[in-house]
Amino acid sequence: MFLTVSRSGGFAGLTAGGELDTATEPDAERLEAVAVRLVEQPPGTGRPQPDRYVYRLEIDGAAVVVAEQDLDADAAWLFDRVLGND
Repeated sequence: MFLTVSRSGGFAGLTAGGELDTATEPDAERLEAVAVRLVEQPPGTGRPQPDRYVYRLEIDGAAVVVAEQDLDADAAWLFDRVLGND
């Protein structure tokens, strides 16, 4: 599965992006399960708040927008992995 994540917003309005092919990852099953869950059952409203990040996840032609305040631990982990922050 090919994951694409973009992050925008925050205090400085910075943007970041990353891509990850789960086929080459040892924890591919967990990555894919979290990604599918986010797309099928998006958490929260997706509405941004001032000075907070907004994430966009794309997989297999589907996309979901998740506001920072709506992230759970699994979603935060996934976004960090794809953005290369872990």
